[in-house]
Amino acid sequence: MTEEQRQHLESMAFRRLLEHLRHRTDVQNIDLMGHGGFCRNCLADWLMEAAAETGASLDKAGAREWVYGMPYDDYRAQFQTPASQEQLDRMAASVVQNRK
Repeated sequence: MTEEQRQHLESMAFRRLLEHLRHRTDVQNIDLMGHGGFCRNCLADWLMEAAAETGASLDKAGAREWVYGMPYDDYRAQFQTPASQEQLDRMAASVVQNRK
């Protein structure tokens, strides 16, 4: 496999991940963080970092809209629910795990 093919496959998989996360609005970011150590906002941050590395311009709002498929405030108003203490605790433990 060539480097170009690998990058193309990775970009296809990433687009599929975004489509999946846009479809699964029932899965809250806090649950993604608690169980997987990343969330939609992390993906947006990673996009901004990648843009900066290549000299492209991408701000936080633009990156989040890319990931969410809509403005972040609209997504939050439509789909985000209040976090339980259990979710907050699980996320805090996951953040610690990310530092290892």
